[in-house]
Amino acid sequence: MNMKYKVTKVKPQGYCGGVLKAIQMAKECRKLHPNESITILGNLVHNNYVKEALTLYDLKTVEDPSKTRWELLDLVESGIVIFTAHGVNQSVKEKAIKKGLTIVDASCPFVLQTQKFVEQKLNAGYYVFYIGKKGHPEAEAIYSENDRVFLIEKIEDIPKNLKGNIFVTNQTTMSVIEIKDLFAKIKEIYPDASIYDEICNATRVRQEAILALKDQNVDTLIVVGDPSSNNTKKLCAMGVSAAIKNVYRIEDLQQLKPEMFQNARHIAITSGASTPTYLMEQVYEYLIHYPCPKEKIDLHKILDEKRQA
Repeated sequence: MNMKYKVTKVKPQGYCGGVLKAIQMAKECRKLHPNESITILGNLVHNNYVKEALTLYDLKTVEDPSKTRWELLDLVESGIVIFTAHGVNQSVKEKAIKKGLTIVDASCPFVLQTQKFVEQKLNAGYYVFYIGKKGHPEAEAIYSENDRVFLIEKIEDIPKNLKGNIFVTNQTTMSVIEIKDLFAKIKEIYPDASIYDEICNATRVRQEAILALKDQNVDTLIVVGDPSSNNTKKLCAMGVSAAIKNVYRIEDLQQLKPEMFQNARHIAITSGASTPTYLMEQVYEYLIHYPCPKEKIDLHKILDEKRQA
Protein backbone atom coordinates (compact mmCIF):
# COMPACT_ATOMS: atom_id res chain seq x y z
CA MET A 1 0.00 0.00 0.00
CA ASN A 2 1.25 3.47 -0.83
CA MET A 3 1.42 5.02 2.64
CA LYS A 4 1.24 8.74 3.20
CA TYR A 5 3.15 8.34 6.42
CA LYS A 6 5.68 6.10 8.10
CA VAL A 7 4.69 4.21 11.27
CA THR A 8 7.31 3.21 13.85
CA LYS A 9 6.78 1.00 16.88
CA VAL A 10 8.86 2.30 19.75
CA LYS A 11 10.46 -0.54 21.69
CA PRO A 12 10.10 -1.89 24.32
CA GLN A 13 6.38 -2.67 24.40
CA GLY A 14 4.18 -4.77 26.63
CA TYR A 15 3.95 -5.33 30.35
CA CYS A 16 6.92 -4.66 32.58
CA GLY A 17 8.02 -7.43 34.94
CA GLY A 18 6.22 -5.98 37.96
CA VAL A 19 2.89 -5.74 36.15
CA LEU A 20 3.22 -9.25 34.72
CA LYS A 21 4.06 -10.62 38.18
CA ALA A 22 1.03 -8.93 39.77
CA ILE A 23 -1.40 -10.24 37.14
CA GLN A 24 0.00 -13.76 37.41
CA MET A 25 -0.26 -13.67 41.21
CA ALA A 26 -3.90 -12.56 41.06
CA LYS A 27 -4.82 -15.35 38.63
CA GLU A 28 -2.92 -17.93 40.65
CA CYS A 29 -4.69 -16.78 43.81
CA ARG A 30 -8.05 -17.55 42.24
CA LYS A 31 -6.78 -20.92 41.02
CA LEU A 32 -5.62 -21.87 44.51
CA HIS A 33 -8.75 -20.51 46.22
CA PRO A 34 -11.65 -21.19 43.83
CA ASN A 35 -14.38 -20.56 46.40
CA GLU A 36 -12.90 -17.69 48.43
CA SER A 37 -13.92 -14.05 48.27
CA ILE A 38 -10.91 -12.25 46.74
CA THR A 39 -10.66 -8.45 46.71
CA ILE A 40 -7.95 -6.31 45.11
CA LEU A 41 -7.23 -3.20 47.18
CA GLY A 42 -7.19 -0.54 44.47
CA ASN A 43 -6.49 -1.21 40.80
CA LEU A 44 -3.99 -4.05 40.53
CA VAL A 45 -2.25 -2.06 37.79
CA HIS A 46 -3.32 1.19 36.22
CA ASN A 47 -5.22 -0.13 33.23
CA ASN A 48 -8.97 -0.47 32.95
CA TYR A 49 -8.75 -3.33 30.45
CA VAL A 50 -6.76 -5.37 32.94
CA LYS A 51 -9.29 -4.54 35.65
CA GLU A 52 -12.17 -5.71 33.46
CA ALA A 53 -10.30 -8.87 32.49
CA LEU A 54 -9.74 -9.74 36.15
CA THR A 55 -13.50 -9.61 36.81
CA LEU A 56 -13.75 -12.68 34.57
CA TYR A 57 -11.81 -14.50 37.30
CA ASP A 58 -14.31 -13.25 39.89
CA LEU A 59 -11.72 -10.92 41.36
CA LYS A 60 -13.36 -7.84 42.85
CA THR A 61 -11.58 -4.48 42.84
CA VAL A 62 -12.33 -1.73 45.36
CA GLU A 63 -11.08 1.63 44.17
CA ASP A 64 -11.82 5.24 45.07
CA PRO A 65 -9.27 7.94 44.13
CA SER A 66 -10.42 10.02 47.10
CA LYS A 67 -9.55 7.27 49.59
CA THR A 68 -6.21 6.00 50.85
CA ARG A 69 -5.43 2.27 50.91
CA TRP A 70 -6.04 2.39 54.67
CA GLU A 71 -9.54 3.78 54.07
CA LEU A 72 -10.30 1.39 51.20
CA LEU A 73 -9.56 -1.53 53.50
CA ASP A 74 -12.74 -0.68 55.43
CA LEU A 75 -14.66 -1.89 52.36
CA VAL A 76 -13.16 -5.39 52.59
CA GLU A 77 -15.02 -7.48 55.15
CA SER A 78 -13.62 -10.98 54.70
CA GLY A 79 -11.61 -13.38 52.59
CA ILE A 80 -8.39 -12.62 50.72
CA VAL A 81 -7.08 -9.13 49.99
CA ILE A 82 -4.52 -8.57 47.23
CA PHE A 83 -2.22 -5.57 47.56
CA THR A 84 -1.41 -4.04 44.19
CA ALA A 85 1.82 -3.70 42.24
CA HIS A 86 2.25 -0.16 43.60
CA GLY A 87 3.12 -1.28 47.11
CA VAL A 88 1.36 -0.61 50.40
CA ASN A 89 2.22 0.90 53.78
CA GLN A 90 3.05 -1.55 56.58
CA SER A 91 0.22 -0.13 58.67
CA VAL A 92 -2.28 -1.24 56.02
CA LYS A 93 -0.93 -4.79 56.18
CA GLU A 94 -1.26 -4.77 59.96
CA LYS A 95 -4.83 -3.49 59.72
CA ALA A 96 -5.71 -6.26 57.26
CA ILE A 97 -4.31 -8.91 59.61
CA LYS A 98 -6.30 -7.49 62.53
CA LYS A 99 -9.45 -7.72 60.38
CA GLY A 100 -8.75 -11.42 59.88
CA LEU A 101 -8.01 -11.08 56.16
CA THR A 102 -5.56 -13.28 54.28
CA ILE A 103 -2.91 -11.16 52.54
CA VAL A 104 -1.46 -11.60 49.06
CA ASP A 105 1.17 -8.95 48.32
CA ALA A 106 1.64 -8.33 44.59
CA SER A 107 3.96 -5.34 45.08
CA CYS A 108 6.52 -4.74 42.34
CA PRO A 109 10.04 -5.77 43.45
CA PHE A 110 11.42 -2.35 42.45
CA VAL A 111 8.82 -0.64 44.65
CA LEU A 112 9.69 -2.91 47.56
CA GLN A 113 13.36 -2.08 47.07
CA THR A 114 12.64 1.64 47.37
CA GLN A 115 10.52 1.06 50.47
CA LYS A 116 13.38 -0.91 52.02
CA PHE A 117 15.87 1.90 51.36
CA VAL A 118 13.52 4.45 52.92
CA GLU A 119 12.92 2.29 55.98
CA GLN A 120 16.65 1.79 56.50
CA LYS A 121 17.35 5.51 56.29
CA LEU A 122 14.50 6.43 58.64
CA ASN A 123 15.78 3.91 61.17
CA ALA A 124 19.21 5.55 60.86
CA GLY A 125 17.72 8.94 61.74
CA TYR A 126 17.60 10.50 58.27
CA TYR A 127 15.03 12.85 56.84
CA VAL A 128 13.62 11.45 53.59
CA PHE A 129 12.76 13.56 50.55
CA TYR A 130 10.52 11.47 48.32
CA ILE A 131 9.93 12.75 44.80
CA GLY A 132 6.52 11.51 43.72
CA LYS A 133 2.91 12.25 42.95
CA LYS A 134 0.54 13.06 45.81
CA GLY A 135 -2.25 10.50 46.03
CA HIS A 136 -0.46 7.92 43.90
CA PRO A 137 -0.58 4.58 45.77
CA GLU A 138 3.16 3.99 45.38
CA ALA A 139 3.97 7.35 46.90
CA GLU A 140 1.26 7.04 49.53
CA ALA A 141 2.88 3.85 50.83
CA ILE A 142 5.99 5.86 51.71
CA TYR A 143 5.00 9.40 52.65
CA SER A 144 1.99 8.59 54.84
CA GLU A 145 2.25 8.45 58.63
CA ASN A 146 5.81 9.70 59.08
CA ASP A 147 6.70 13.31 59.78
CA ARG A 148 10.30 12.72 58.69
CA VAL A 149 9.23 11.96 55.12
CA PHE A 150 8.61 14.93 52.80
CA LEU A 151 6.77 14.48 49.51
CA ILE A 152 8.41 16.55 46.76
CA GLU A 153 6.35 17.27 43.64
CA LYS A 154 8.01 20.55 42.68
CA ILE A 155 10.93 22.72 43.71
CA GLU A 156 8.74 24.75 46.09
CA ASP A 157 8.08 21.59 48.14
CA ILE A 158 11.73 21.22 49.16
CA PRO A 159 11.96 21.97 52.91
CA LYS A 160 14.36 24.69 53.99
CA ASN A 161 16.77 24.85 56.92
CA LEU A 162 16.58 21.21 57.98
CA LYS A 163 19.41 20.07 60.24
CA GLY A 164 20.48 16.46 59.91
CA ASN A 165 21.14 13.75 57.36
CA ILE A 166 18.95 13.75 54.25
CA PHE A 167 18.13 10.84 51.96
CA VAL A 168 16.51 11.54 48.57
CA THR A 169 14.70 9.03 46.40
CA ASN A 170 11.69 8.84 44.11
CA GLN A 171 8.60 7.09 42.82
CA THR A 172 9.66 4.49 40.26
CA THR A 173 7.48 5.87 37.44
CA MET A 174 8.61 9.50 37.47
CA SER A 175 10.10 11.43 34.56
CA VAL A 176 13.88 11.09 34.20
CA ILE A 177 13.99 14.79 33.33
CA GLU A 178 11.86 15.98 36.26
CA ILE A 179 13.79 14.10 38.91
CA LYS A 180 17.13 15.22 37.45
CA ASP A 181 16.13 18.86 37.95
CA LEU A 182 14.78 18.21 41.44
CA PHE A 183 17.88 16.25 42.44
CA ALA A 184 20.04 19.16 41.28
CA LYS A 185 18.03 21.70 43.26
CA ILE A 186 18.09 19.57 46.41
CA LYS A 187 21.87 19.19 46.08
CA GLU A 188 22.15 22.95 45.75
CA ILE A 189 20.29 23.45 49.04
CA TYR A 190 21.67 20.36 50.83
CA PRO A 191 25.08 19.50 49.31
CA ASP A 192 25.55 16.49 51.61
CA ALA A 193 22.21 14.85 50.77
CA SER A 194 22.38 11.17 49.70
CA ILE A 195 20.54 10.66 46.42
CA TYR A 196 19.24 7.33 45.10
CA ASP A 197 17.57 7.45 41.68
CA GLU A 198 14.96 4.68 41.89
CA ILE A 199 13.23 5.04 38.50
CA CYS A 200 12.74 1.42 37.49
CA ASN A 201 14.48 0.12 34.39
CA ALA A 202 11.20 -0.52 32.54
CA THR A 203 10.20 3.12 32.99
CA ARG A 204 13.64 4.46 32.15
CA VAL A 205 14.17 2.56 28.89
CA ARG A 206 10.70 3.51 27.64
CA GLN A 207 11.31 7.18 28.36
CA GLU A 208 14.79 7.14 26.83
CA ALA A 209 13.39 5.48 23.70
CA ILE A 210 11.01 8.41 23.28
CA LEU A 211 13.77 10.97 23.82
CA ALA A 212 15.81 9.14 21.14
CA LEU A 213 13.11 10.01 18.57
CA LYS A 214 14.19 13.65 18.66
CA ASP A 215 16.37 13.39 15.54
CA GLN A 216 14.23 10.89 13.63
CA ASN A 217 11.79 13.36 12.06
CA VAL A 218 8.85 12.05 14.06
CA ASP A 219 6.01 14.56 13.94
CA THR A 220 3.32 12.55 15.75
CA LEU A 221 3.54 10.38 18.86
CA ILE A 222 0.65 8.17 19.96
CA VAL A 223 0.90 6.82 23.50
CA VAL A 224 -1.48 3.97 24.26
CA GLY A 225 -2.30 3.70 27.92
CA ASP A 226 -4.81 4.24 30.69
CA PRO A 227 -5.49 7.85 31.74
CA SER A 228 -4.75 6.88 35.36
CA SER A 229 -1.29 5.52 34.52
CA ASN A 230 1.54 7.78 35.69
CA ASN A 231 4.18 6.05 33.56
CA THR A 232 1.98 6.60 30.49
CA LYS A 233 1.58 10.27 31.36
CA LYS A 234 5.35 10.62 31.62
CA LEU A 235 5.81 9.07 28.15
CA CYS A 236 3.72 11.90 26.78
CA ALA A 237 5.93 14.37 28.62
CA MET A 238 8.98 12.74 27.02
CA GLY A 239 7.39 13.27 23.62
CA VAL A 240 7.09 16.99 24.33
CA SER A 241 10.71 17.06 25.54
CA ALA A 242 11.75 15.35 22.29
CA ALA A 243 10.15 18.26 20.39
CA ILE A 244 7.55 16.04 18.72
CA LYS A 245 4.91 18.36 17.32
CA ASN A 246 1.81 16.29 18.05
CA VAL A 247 1.55 14.02 21.11
CA TYR A 248 -1.64 12.09 21.86
CA ARG A 249 -2.53 9.72 24.66
CA ILE A 250 -5.33 7.27 23.91
CA GLU A 251 -6.72 4.40 25.96
CA ASP A 252 -7.52 2.18 22.98
CA LEU A 253 -8.23 2.12 19.26
CA GLN A 254 -11.70 3.56 19.67
CA GLN A 255 -10.17 6.85 20.87
CA LEU A 256 -8.00 7.23 17.78
CA LYS A 257 -9.34 10.01 15.52
CA PRO A 258 -8.31 10.58 11.88
CA GLU A 259 -7.45 14.20 12.61
CA MET A 260 -4.67 12.99 14.91
CA PHE A 261 -2.65 11.49 12.05
CA GLN A 262 -4.01 12.41 8.61
CA ASN A 263 -1.40 15.13 8.10
CA ALA A 264 1.43 13.17 9.70
CA ARG A 265 4.57 12.13 7.86
CA HIS A 266 6.15 9.95 10.55
CA ILE A 267 4.10 8.45 13.40
CA ALA A 268 5.65 6.74 16.42
CA ILE A 269 3.58 4.48 18.67
CA THR A 270 4.43 3.52 22.23
CA SER A 271 2.55 2.20 25.25
CA GLY A 272 2.74 2.26 29.02
CA ALA A 273 4.26 -0.54 31.08
CA SER A 274 0.78 -1.58 32.25
CA THR A 275 -0.81 -1.52 28.78
CA PRO A 276 -1.74 -4.89 27.23
CA THR A 277 0.29 -5.34 24.04
CA TYR A 278 -2.75 -6.07 21.89
CA LEU A 279 -4.15 -2.57 22.49
CA MET A 280 -1.06 -1.01 20.93
CA GLU A 281 -1.02 -3.61 18.14
CA GLN A 282 -4.61 -2.77 17.20
CA VAL A 283 -3.67 0.91 16.82
CA TYR A 284 -0.62 -0.02 14.74
CA GLU A 285 -2.59 -2.33 12.46
CA TYR A 286 -5.28 0.26 11.97
CA LEU A 287 -2.78 2.97 11.06
CA ILE A 288 -0.97 0.89 8.46
CA HIS A 289 -4.28 -0.15 6.87
CA TYR A 290 -6.02 3.22 7.07
CA PRO A 291 -8.45 4.33 5.59
CA CYS A 292 -10.40 1.13 6.34
CA PRO A 293 -13.29 2.31 8.53
CA LYS A 294 -13.20 1.51 12.22
CA GLU A 295 -16.64 -0.07 11.90
CA LYS A 296 -14.94 -3.04 10.23
CA ILE A 297 -12.84 -3.80 13.31
CA ASP A 298 -13.78 -7.17 14.82
CA LEU A 299 -14.91 -6.15 18.30
CA HIS A 300 -15.57 -9.78 19.22
CA LYS A 301 -11.91 -10.52 18.60
CA ILE A 302 -10.95 -7.56 20.79
CA LEU A 303 -13.12 -8.92 23.61
CA ASP A 304 -11.60 -12.38 23.28
CA GLU A 305 -8.13 -10.88 23.54
CA LYS A 306 -9.17 -8.83 26.52
CA ARG A 307 -10.26 -12.02 28.28
CA GLN A 308 -6.68 -13.22 27.94
CA ALA A 309 -5.14 -10.01 29.33
